[in-house]
Amino acid sequence: MKNVNPVSSLQSPATMLVLCIESSCDETAAAVIRDGREILSNVIASQVDVHARYGGVVPELASRKHVEAISVVINSALEEAGVCLEQIEGIGVTRGPGLIGALLVGLSTAKAMAWMLDIPLAAVHHMEGHILAPMLEDAPEFPFLALAVSGGHTHLYRVDGIGKYRTLGQTLDDAAGEAFDKVAKLLGLGYPGGAVIDRLAQCGNPEAIAFPRPMLHKPNCDFSFSGLKTAVLQHVNKYQGVNKCQGVKKCQEPIDEQHTADIAASFQEAVVEVLTRKTLRAAEAEGLSRIVVAGGVACNSGLRTRFAALSKKHGVKVVFPSPVLCGDNAAMLGVPANYYLENGRHADNRVNAVSNWTLDSIGVD
Repeated sequence: MKNVNPVSSLQSPATMLVLCIESSCDETAAAVIRDGREILSNVIASQVDVHARYGGVVPELASRKHVEAISVVINSALEEAGVCLEQIEGIGVTRGPGLIGALLVGLSTAKAMAWMLDIPLAAVHHMEGHILAPMLEDAPEFPFLALAVSGGHTHLYRVDGIGKYRTLGQTLDDAAGEAFDKVAKLLGLGYPGGAVIDRLAQCGNPEAIAFPRPMLHKPNCDFSFSGLKTAVLQHVNKYQGVNKCQGVKKCQEPIDEQHTADIAASFQEAVVEVLTRKTLRAAEAEGLSRIVVAGGVACNSGLRTRFAALSKKHGVKVVFPSPVLCGDNAAMLGVPANYYLENGRHADNRVNAVSNWTLDSIGVD
């Protein structure tokens, strides 16, 4: 369990304290946020060790672990913030999208607490939290373009304000983070794969293997990473001499460490090029000079380095949240939750979790 040091910024005269709860996948998290801008606590209980042995998240195990951890995490968040439960004036919780069983743990807990304390509840879209997370540190001005890129999402949004989103493009198959995990598993690097591929890529040659840049030639804003993952598989099979008919190796020559690093670097280079070029193209088409890059893949050093270079070249401002606010966490829910609570947009006890939920339709039930 991680206790994240408070981050203070952009305080307002109000003193609203909101408890936020996140349980959409394999992180059980709770945070206390003041005024939608100041993080008083941000506690995260990770399940990585539980799911690593299976090479990916097991939904049933994730739900059970959320049940075990959620009370502990909430109590830790309150203690870290130095507040008692009776001081909380509203609750924000992830409603979706995500694993339905995991979502229900957090949402059911939030609904019960809101009813018990007789305080309002805000049901927040998971990706809305991600793309507004920078407002907890260095708030970008509206409007801006948001690249939301994680294990389950790769979307481009035009953001005109809180609650005002328009989808410009999205992945047609695998999300970028999902492709990182699958390639890492293919190379025997373990789970989760994003961080290990990023580290390994530092030692590899990004030009060693000419992997494809899917959809880059298309004028739209959509993405596709399934073909890139398949290209890595074909390269590995070709190098190891896999018989296409019988699926057995003709030789047992292993891929050495340097070759593995070159594969990782070349794969990452392909993903980064697609993400950055498509994002900049969308920003230009929308006439936007501000870009937010959020979600778990926003921690990738190659992506950050490339965007930093391109921002100077193209005269756009690119904002990344701090790494702890890139992965799934509860603090990121504080910005939209506080806004919706202050503006009377409350959820009632009939609100249910949704595994699939488009950001454009967050005001439609």
